[in-house]
Amino acid sequence: MPSRRQILVRAIAVPALLGAAARASAQDAALLKESDAEARAVDYHADAATATKSPGYQPGQTCANCGLWGGEPRDATGGCGLFFGKQVAAIGWCKAWEKKGG
Repeated sequence: MPSRRQILVRAIAVPALLGAAARASAQDAALLKESDAEARAVDYHADAATATKSPGYQPGQTCANCGLWGGEPRDATGGCGLFFGKQVAAIGWCKAWEKKGG
C-alpha cells in the first residue's frame, strides 16, 4: 500500500509530466499548409496580407489575435482550435477568425 507521501508525489508528478509531454508534442506539430484540405476549407492564408480579397477579412485580423489561437503572444506559430495537431502562422488568417475575448 503506497504511503501518503508517495500518493502526493505521484499526484504532483504525473500531471506535470503530462503537461510537459503535451507542450513538446505541440511544438513538434506540423505546420499547416495552405494546400491542405482543412486549410482550403476555411480559406487559410499563412500571411494575412494575402487575404485582402477574401470575404470577411478585415485589416488587422491575424491568427495571433484570433480567439482560436493557442500560441503565446510572441510565438511565430501556434496551435489553433480548428486544426488539431497542426501549427498555424501567427501572421496567418482564415474565415473562421473570431474576436479574442477579454
